[in-house]
Amino acid sequence: MTAFVAVGTSLGGLRALTVLLGALPEGFPAAVAVVQHRASAGTDELTAVLQRVCALPVAEADDKQAIEGGHVYVAPAGYHLLVDDGCFALSVDAPVNYARPSVDVLFETAAQFYGARTIAVVLSGASQDGARGAVAVRRAGGRVVVQAPESAESRVMPAAALALVEVDAVLPVEQIPAWLVAHAGT
Repeated sequence: MTAFVAVGTSLGGLRALTVLLGALPEGFPAAVAVVQHRASAGTDELTAVLQRVCALPVAEADDKQAIEGGHVYVAPAGYHLLVDDGCFALSVDAPVNYARPSVDVLFETAAQFYGARTIAVVLSGASQDGARGAVAVRRAGGRVVVQAPESAESRVMPAAALALVEVDAVLPVEQIPAWLVAHAGT
């Protein structure tokens, strides 16, 4: 059974996301969900930028949308992205770690549904969002990959995850896609 890949990022995330998603091959089996901190009045420009570099279909996630492998789903600006029984749910609940969407919310709900099939990826960012969610992924038997802080534009988010949870890999973003390809089908 394939994995569910949950990716979280903030400051410096656009570069990291384009490198990561740009290197995933056509036919990558897992669903990939992305939380990028951005203004709540943001546009879908992020989705368009990511689609230009990614071989997989990229779209903003919709409420109650079924999750399909081989697709990249981006959290809409101003909404938490949750996993709920094989579908996405969108929420306007209060910000978590001053962010909506919150990486912790995605990671925690993915861990609840996908359990050991969850792979959390923590990329560049200037907050601690994602660290608590990475703990939830590990507790559920899932795996955690963190961008090497020294390679991140902002090392706060990766360093916070490393301080809280034992991770499976700490890699420069350029090496994370190959790691995902090797582990997403197992």
